[in-house]
Amino acid sequence: MLLDKHGKIERNVVLMSILILITISIGGLVEIIPLYLVKSTIEPVEGVRPYSPLELRGRDIYIREGCYVCHSQQIRPFRDEVERYGHYSLAAESMYDHPFQWGSKRTGPDLARVGGKYSNDWQVAHMIDPRGVVPESIMPGYPFLAERALQTDDLVARIEANIAVGVPYDDAMVANAMADLLAQSDPDADHDGLLARYPKAVVGDLDGEPGRLTEMDALVAYLQILGRMVDFADMAVEDLEAQ
Repeated sequence: MLLDKHGKIERNVVLMSILILITISIGGLVEIIPLYLVKSTIEPVEGVRPYSPLELRGRDIYIREGCYVCHSQQIRPFRDEVERYGHYSLAAESMYDHPFQWGSKRTGPDLARVGGKYSNDWQVAHMIDPRGVVPESIMPGYPFLAERALQTDDLVARIEANIAVGVPYDDAMVANAMADLLAQSDPDADHDGLLARYPKAVVGDLDGEPGRLTEMDALVAYLQILGRMVDFADMAVEDLEAQ
């Protein structure tokens, strides 16, 4: 009986088309409607915050120089990846990245947890002459970053662009953007306000020349915050308790 009805449907192009559209519509609604009923599909994680102004500029330089082509920022939940790079990546870690920097290739190592792994001096030396610290490296050098002054005249506009896509910079962050950017790379500055707005930001002499604000300062600030916002030691305890 059912086979007879099925045969009639297959022989009637109009009827079959209508039933296909109905089926696709139902399937689409089942998947789409729940997304409109939840505030966010990303589970919030304590510690994740917007980038500081200097980190944000460093991220812009990271993108401009195409670092994402050879370096991923996505640690997959596999044993070999976790043992090499650390805790697997969380969606919340990329929630303020527009665009995200997960990458699709690893010519060089993953950078999702590179923050704090090396000193500021090592990062600068590596950017200037990669083979000076990693002899087998095939990465090109970027010595010009240490000579090029950091562009800051459009800093507020860059922050406002991020606000437009949902990054929660508040009024105080916008008002103090330039002051925070200068303070982060100045070892003698008052860092209290900066650290209150951007906890765990790496402050001080970033490029070895505290008297000059360069693109190297910004890139080092960005690299040194990667993977440091979230306290994964606490998360490891929670994972064990859940098991």
